[in-house]
Amino acid sequence: MPLRPDPFKSNPTQSPCVRNCCLNGDDVCVGCGRTLEDIRHWTAFTPEQRTQALKAAKKRVEAFGSGPF
Repeated sequence: MPLRPDPFKSNPTQSPCVRNCCLNGDDVCVGCGRTLEDIRHWTAFTPEQRTQALKAAKKRVEAFGSGPF
């Protein structure tokens, strides 16, 4: 099975959604690591805000110890 592209290395204008949407108790998606607020406001974020959200999401996914990466 081929690995999915790393959404944290992709163009920051694209959503890192991996279609594994499920929020944990902290309102963080266990699929992509974004907070509910990040997800809701993604289309309004500037490229800089998206880059910051991606960095934070990557750290969250790494902390989960799981995910598609």
